[in-house]
Amino acid sequence: MVRVIIFGAHPDDCEIVAGGTAAKWAAAGHAVMAVSLTNGDIGHFTQAGGPLARRRAEEIRRAGEVLGIRSISLDNHDGELVPSLENRRAVTRLIREWKADVVVSHRPNDYHPDHRSVGMLVQDAGYMVTVPYWCPDTPHLRKNPAFFFSRDGFRTPNPFRPDVAVSIDDQIARKRAALACLESAMEFMGFIDLQGGGEPDDRVRERALTAASKAAVLENVLRRSSTADGLGSALEKWYGKERAGSIRFAEAFEVCEYGRQPEEAELRALFPL
Repeated sequence: MVRVIIFGAHPDDCEIVAGGTAAKWAAAGHAVMAVSLTNGDIGHFTQAGGPLARRRAEEIRRAGEVLGIRSISLDNHDGELVPSLENRRAVTRLIREWKADVVVSHRPNDYHPDHRSVGMLVQDAGYMVTVPYWCPDTPHLRKNPAFFFSRDGFRTPNPFRPDVAVSIDDQIARKRAALACLESAMEFMGFIDLQGGGEPDDRVRERALTAASKAAVLENVLRRSSTADGLGSALEKWYGKERAGSIRFAEAFEVCEYGRQPEEAELRALFPL
């Protein structure tokens, strides 16, 4: 059994960047946990605080059931996550408690400060999880996990490198169903998209709450996070040229230099390829 822990900044990030691969891991009998390091308590336009945090926690719980994984969120405020010692300890303990073989996170260069903090926190835990007297209340790992970044489109200071690309054609319907559970996130992303259209705020809010708007946002998120476009070389490496040409949906991951550096044979064992 491969034990996988995926870190995201908000209660939707893990499902968006790795939901299809998580479903494949789970279907193969592996153990997967998705962790949002904030509770998402400002990620909406009609509610905030505790009620929204509870709503979003329930949404990722239901999404996790769809994917066959465990999904949780920590009680850090949305927009306020920092790479503090306290948070580094929390991430270290979670990796140790899960006895992770694979750790996935955002990269530390990203548009959102919470995403950047997640990348820094997970990188900073990459060595510390093996140090016995760091967080000695939680037994250290004797073998360092392999750490990976999830795919993004940012190019500065360096673009994402797809070291592993996983076809999720067989799980795209499950990923779509999981994202449909994240209703508040779809509403908020729709609101952000519509805000620049010049309409009054009340009209923007009204439109963002419609089923049609949420469905359109979901499909856009699914397309952006799951397209095989741009992954041709990586897919050919793992699936061969003929099969790679027929893959429509995929998720990709970059090996982080701060954890164990797996060779190709180990990558094939760790990922559901």
